[in-house]
Amino acid sequence: MTDLDRLDRKILALLQEDGRITTVDLAERVGLSPTATSERTKRLLRDGYVTGFRATLDPHRLGRGLLVFVEVSLDKTTPDVFERFAAAIRRSPEVLECHMVAGGFDYLIKTRVADMAAYRRFLGDILLSLPGVKESRTYAVMEEVKSDGLLPV
Repeated sequence: MTDLDRLDRKILALLQEDGRITTVDLAERVGLSPTATSERTKRLLRDGYVTGFRATLDPHRLGRGLLVFVEVSLDKTTPDVFERFAAAIRRSPEVLECHMVAGGFDYLIKTRVADMAAYRRFLGDILLSLPGVKESRTYAVMEEVKSDGLLPV
């Protein structure tokens, strides 16, 4: 990140807040011409600082109001078990995020479902049937304190 100057960082911060901001508005907010801002934005995209744009959806309005984190332990920690598990997770649209972690379990999964009954179905029908799963621990979220996901730049 050492090749980013103050203006690049400002552009990145503003794009994180609003990926649909126009070049003219972005230029105004960073104090550059629209052409210079456009060139910087293109470079930031080309160099991989920005990996994509998407809409943030309201999970409650879409019937996915219950946020759940699940610790998963595998029966064996061998490369083939890791690969099979990861491949199966990538095919599961119910899984929002999955991270291999160091510590007392192997993976941390984030999912959103309608309610506890829907989570029970997800757990029994999908999660526990994944390759190599030995056990899981569930943490239902009671309150989302911070979930904007913005990186400090």
